[in-house]
Amino acid sequence: MGEAVMTTRRQADGAIVVDVRGTLDAATVDALREALVGALHAERPTVMIVDLTFVTFMDSLGVGALVTGYNTARETGTRFLLRNPSAFVHRQLRVTGLAEMFGLDPAPSSPQTYTP
Repeated sequence: MGEAVMTTRRQADGAIVVDVRGTLDAATVDALREALVGALHAERPTVMIVDLTFVTFMDSLGVGALVTGYNTARETGTRFLLRNPSAFVHRQLRVTGLAEMFGLDPAPSSPQTYTP
């Protein structure tokens, strides 16, 4: 099982950014879920950005944690965006049919950020 580090910061525009590094699997998803849901309930931001630039592996439990964050964001009126998923992470989201829900292109040629 892997390791993951999550850091949360507020941008000047008020958006909350959760930077995730490492692997998202059974050993780490509870921490991600707590970081996402905790920040949404405590901060009530208008936008939450989850930066996946340095996520090297994500299994179905990681996908589930992101869906939990997305659903909690909807409940609190927060836009939930994914930033810079690696090709591997993007493929996981595409295979599960969730890429478009998270605002990602169905098949990107490189990591990207969804911006409205």
